[in-house]
Amino acid sequence: MALSHAIMTALLDEELSGYDLMRKFETSLGFFWAASHQQIYQELKGLAAKGWLAATPVPQEGRPDKIHYALTEQGRDALAAWMHEESRVKPGKDDLFVKLYNIGHGDPEPVIAELQQRKVLHGQRLALYEKIRDRHYRNPETLSDARKGIYLALSAGIRQERMFLDWCGEALALLSQLGSDQTK
Repeated sequence: MALSHAIMTALLDEELSGYDLMRKFETSLGFFWAASHQQIYQELKGLAAKGWLAATPVPQEGRPDKIHYALTEQGRDALAAWMHEESRVKPGKDDLFVKLYNIGHGDPEPVIAELQQRKVLHGQRLALYEKIRDRHYRNPETLSDARKGIYLALSAGIRQERMFLDWCGEALALLSQLGSDQTK
């Protein structure tokens, strides 16, 4: 998936300024598709140039015009065509795992501290996802079709955070035994 598809998805039901789109990413799509502010603004310009977004200047007093973006019919068609493409699973990149490969060849304490921080982070993210689920998605069977898709992405995020929390616990328990290696 390209960032363009995530942006067009965010604009399916409403017109947004670049700032509002960034905020929407921070509270929903950004949980699953990370993008910097600069990337979002650059992509908005490119999508507008393709005719997939309409860009409407909105005058502001004492400040530069705000630009509102809306998905065009061409953009909706492009998004619909993309829905028929096969999704690719991209391999993850996480230098913590490379550090774990090297755990027996250096000071393990920074890696253990990083794992403890990750455990806290995943716990916080899990709590946030569960709060969103409990507030907005209590009965998934009664949701609109569009909201069912959002629920399923959220559900996957909850399961992923639980898995990482479990894994962090396992990793910390095993690393607490460092120094007892008898097989050197």
